[in-house]
Amino acid sequence: MADNWTERWNDRFSQKEYAYGIEPNNYLKEQLERLSVGQILFPAEGEGRNAVFAAKLGWEVSAFDISDEGRNKALLLAEANVSIDYKVGKLETLPYNDGQFDAIALIYAHFPAELKSTYHKALNKYLRKGGTVIFEAFSKKHIEYQQQNEKIGGPKDLASLFSLEEVKADFANYKFIELEEKEIELNEGLYHNGKGSVIRFVGVKEG
Repeated sequence: MADNWTERWNDRFSQKEYAYGIEPNNYLKEQLERLSVGQILFPAEGEGRNAVFAAKLGWEVSAFDISDEGRNKALLLAEANVSIDYKVGKLETLPYNDGQFDAIALIYAHFPAELKSTYHKALNKYLRKGGTVIFEAFSKKHIEYQQQNEKIGGPKDLASLFSLEEVKADFANYKFIELEEKEIELNEGLYHNGKGSVIRFVGVKEG
């Protein structure tokens, strides 16, 4: 992951305001409240809004990002109310164990295009058999929405966005409880505002 990628996120998260707000993502909230609590991992967690929400529900929360500024904001958001284990670094350098987690939440975890499939497959080993992935991210159709409204945010290169086919390939050993490409209305902080096209899925690891 290039240094300028890290600098980009440190710059965004160094602002006083929370880039994507402090409330949890709606889809994550809806799905997480249906599961029994356990250990959960939040990759590319940014400023911590989703991790803090999970911790308040009673989950044992681990999170990581490449941004020190993101971690600082996440710990500020957690303050004395909840505890989250938030690490800074690239996935391949972090000390997670095989089968450690009961759930993994990939919420707008748009890794660089050349890494996204590799990271999805690497994360797979950290989820126990029978564990759940909750996923929401922008689809390739989202490019059309960006042309109409720059405030909707998201990667501007097609390769960093997702297709249903890519998701099925990356999570081939999962039973999909839900999988869809959908237009939604976003209202998340400074950068996710307006209509966008997303892929959502909930999957259970089968092997």
